[in-house]
Amino acid sequence: MGLSSGTVTEFARRSARVLVLDAADRLLLIRSALVPGKPEHGYAWFTPGGEVEASEDLASAAARELREETGLHAMPGDLMLVAYTTGQADLGWASGLIRDDFFLLRVVAHQVDPAGMTAFERTHYHGHRWWTQAELAASSETIHPNNLAGLAAELIAGRVPASPVVLPWRR
Repeated sequence: MGLSSGTVTEFARRSARVLVLDAADRLLLIRSALVPGKPEHGYAWFTPGGEVEASEDLASAAARELREETGLHAMPGDLMLVAYTTGQADLGWASGLIRDDFFLLRVVAHQVDPAGMTAFERTHYHGHRWWTQAELAASSETIHPNNLAGLAAELIAGRVPASPVVLPWRR
């Protein structure tokens, strides 16, 4: 469950994701198969993160997912909520209203280690890459969420929002 304008909203899926920026102002993204085992359906780039479990708060879920998918250990208190996006989607395993919350984490550098991924995550994983803001802005590849390049530019410039900004839905 999530809160939206003072009312309780049921989400088919709630995700906590992390925008990891390194000292060179590059953003870490993970390449994911849209349909495992079917490359003809294409790939997309996502920030590390995933589903919030029933017993977790958003920051704890983001820290857990970051550790599983990248090997990067962060404390929930190190993460700053900067954005979210909400919309309707059919992911195959979840259908309905989806919400992704995005946290910022600055690191000096990190060698990505995906060894902690779950079996489900491994079926989708097809590598990772550190992107500059210019590469994000110029790319014709599918990158989620929408307007990630614009948000990255603001964060790199040190303009961290006082409250989470709303990003356009990806579908």
